Amino acid sequence: MLGNERVAPGSRATIDLPIMNLSTHTPVNMPVHVIHGRREGPVLFVCAALHGDEINGVEIIRRLLQLSALKSMKGTLLAVPIVNIFGFLAQSRYLPDRRDLNRSFPGSEKGSMAGRLANIVLTEVVAKATHGIDLHTGAIHRTNFPQVRADLDDPDTATLADSFGVPVIINAGLREGSLRAAAGEYNIPILVYEAGEALRFDETSIRAGVNGIVRAMRHLGMLKKRSAKRLDAVPLTIRASRWERAPISGILRAAIELGESVREGDRLAAISDPFGENEVEISSRFDGVVIGRATLPVVNEGDALFHIGLF
Repeated sequence: MLGNERVAPGSRATIDLPIMNLSTHTPVNMPVHVIHGRREGPVLFVCAALHGDEINGVEIIRRLLQLSALKSMKGTLLAVPIVNIFGFLAQSRYLPDRRDLNRSFPGSEKGSMAGRLANIVLTEVVAKATHGIDLHTGAIHRTNFPQVRADLDDPDTATLADSFGVPVIINAGLREGSLRAAAGEYNIPILVYEAGEALRFDETSIRAGVNGIVRAMRHLGMLKKRSAKRLDAVPLTIRASRWERAPISGILRAAIELGESVREGDRLAAISDPFGENEVEISSRFDGVVIGRATLPVVNEGDALFHIGLF
């Protein structure tokens, strides 16, 4: 049962969950696509655009729902391509009340706009699932190398993260007010997939996301496992990370790409003034891999430039 509707085994439906009316009296709904398999199994929720400008996940879910393999799926898939409807329409990370939805859980029926939306997501979707995957990108003017963030100290979550098949898995603690922290109260293993940047489609990140969800569904027994005996590359597990920041303001010229390994002392970039008279080289202070970086070449002193996952 989702909202006031029941989706029979072997069928699928899109259900509009009412959020609220706008000041124009226009109703706003959050659509959830439900695929109920003929056979019992796990209930997996997959959601995107919790931050309204992080749109890669919307395309990942669209492609996921087109897969013919879902016709013989076990269990139930709850797909929410656009959680933050308001931010998505405004091409903004935040809600109209300027709150971050991913810091507003568990929310409240009588709280702020963010709190009410968080409460709907938690009670109508998350609480009815056994597992979850939350799709994100980097923030505005930042891009992330395809990575999964999860609580690797939980065995079920760790094995689910490993099954996703991305190059990097990051052990990440639970942040108060986040969807992942709220799901933890229900003992639901949940992954956060981070890849690409806000307001941009990144084909590599999208394909990796679709493939990762399919692998996770195979791991959970929702989809038939492949008979091929090919061994996938073992992902790199990261338990700590640091940002390299701009020592001066100016124009950034990066010398390294996402996913590249670096050693302490390796050249990452140079920053110079518009005349090239004052230039500073930026070297890595750590051994690790570049899991995120700024995309805007105009930087100010102290700006976060390169996110290094430590070996």
